[in-house]
Amino acid sequence: MAMDTERPLRVPVGRDAERWRTFPGERTLVVAARTVVSTTRVLECLPAVLRDDSRVSVVFAYDPTSAFNDGVLDLLHDSGCRVMPWSQLGDVSPDLVLTASENVDVPEGTCPVLVLPHGIGFQKYVPDSRADRVRLSGLVPDALLEAGRAWLATSHPDQDEQVLAAHPKAAGRTLLVGDPCFDELAASAALRPAYRSALGVGDDRRLVVVSSTWGPTSLLGEHPDLPARLLAALPHDTYRVAAIVHPNVWAAHGAWQLRRNLAAALDAGLLLVPPAHAWRSVLLASDLVVGDHGSVTLYGAALGRPVLLGAFGSDSVPGTAAEVLGRHAPRLVPGRDARGQVEAAFEPAARAGYAGVAERAFSEPGRALVRLRAVLYELLRLPEPSSGPPPVRALAPVRVPAEPVTSWRVRTRVTVRDAGRARSSGWSGSRPRWRPATGRSPPVCSSTSPVRTRSATCGPPRARRSSWPPRPQSPWRPRRAGSTRRWPPGRAASRPRSRSARAAVWWACATAGSSRRPAPTARTAPNARRRSCTRTCAPVSP
Repeated sequence: MAMDTERPLRVPVGRDAERWRTFPGERTLVVAARTVVSTTRVLECLPAVLRDDSRVSVVFAYDPTSAFNDGVLDLLHDSGCRVMPWSQLGDVSPDLVLTASENVDVPEGTCPVLVLPHGIGFQKYVPDSRADRVRLSGLVPDALLEAGRAWLATSHPDQDEQVLAAHPKAAGRTLLVGDPCFDELAASAALRPAYRSALGVGDDRRLVVVSSTWGPTSLLGEHPDLPARLLAALPHDTYRVAAIVHPNVWAAHGAWQLRRNLAAALDAGLLLVPPAHAWRSVLLASDLVVGDHGSVTLYGAALGRPVLLGAFGSDSVPGTAAEVLGRHAPRLVPGRDARGQVEAAFEPAARAGYAGVAERAFSEPGRALVRLRAVLYELLRLPEPSSGPPPVRALAPVRVPAEPVTSWRVRTRVTVRDAGRARSSGWSGSRPRWRPATGRSPPVCSSTSPVRTRSATCGPPRARRSSWPPRPQSPWRPRRAGSTRRWPPGRAASRPRSRSARAAVWWACATAGSSRRPAPTARTAPNARRRSCTRTCAPVSP
């Protein structure tokens, strides 16, 4: 792949490209691809803008100078793009250079350069790759501004003032376009049930999305164990947890390192979203966003999702929508009850402070592609196609694989009620009956777990007789429904080996009151999820 990018293209651009190309192409548009996140943004909006127009030839120029360039070539080749080396850009003479990365070193020339924001632009300060300092995200080098070649696309009129205050040379070089990504999210909101179904999240469960930008002040930079702690605190029956990690983290550290750092969370069922494209449908499927000062958190708040801030660096620009979100959104405090904080974030009072964040970030939603096409064709010096406005496509559902969870930790609390026979309620199939010894009362499960809980049915699991159930040494002798057979009571008790939480809860109920009561846990492991029995073994008439 490296050899392909070093070899100059002959078609659709090159010295003798006219001999080989099928589409003549009146204009040449070069997309500068420098990072995964910036390249992804162009790939998401450009097809709708240039739909059915063979007058424009599009070529991608790969700039390998970024610290986050890993994965760019794979993304371009997977998308079927024609990629030329950056050294060939000076020989092509393009009519327009389009990029979503403000750090590209465009060769000298006269063609205009249109810079799109790769997130919600001009919201934070980032390290400057050209000097040991920070700069406003989205600003291009002074040389492009002084030459009058650069145009900066904005999503809100207030961003013009922010850019002008931070860099006076950008005066008159901004164009109000809007945010195509937010328009796409808003247009796809009606398909939220399909996105949740693809992720395996039903109507009876909540999806918590953990969003982290990149850098030491990001959520994963400050609390890399937060996904695992959330998975341990939230009930499995009612919650799923997904993680959207900034593509720069994937590029800087690699997928292998990222998965090793999140190993405990992945073993507990974390949905780790791929770095390109898939995050949008996952965000739409979410019920809550636990994030930081990154754009995904702000997108979630603008879509009306409750937000809980796990971290928020000092990188945000004062007066921006991101800064307002950071001042008003509740914080997730380490060391306190994580489940209680998550539940509290859904309250209307917790969401009132940042309810209007969308109006501060996006102007006239739904018109971004229309405005972008008008700007692009004006810079290309071509009339717009007569095919009508570009369509806003609904996002396709995506499936995010998760590791199967095979280890569970169950915590129960057993109490005693009136004497008499009892059986578990809600058990489908064979109902195990408890036959108390003389003068003893049936057990009642009414437990909670502070780590990982699941509502479970008090009853033996469906498994082979050879491996289940164990024969407990207990005054309670379970009997199958419709059968007079009892389990032999003389055999020594042993811990069950089943992976099922239902099995472990049944074991705890069966051994209640025994002098040799085993620990009510099943196959515990360092990353085990805890489940608890919430059923009650109520007494019934004999």
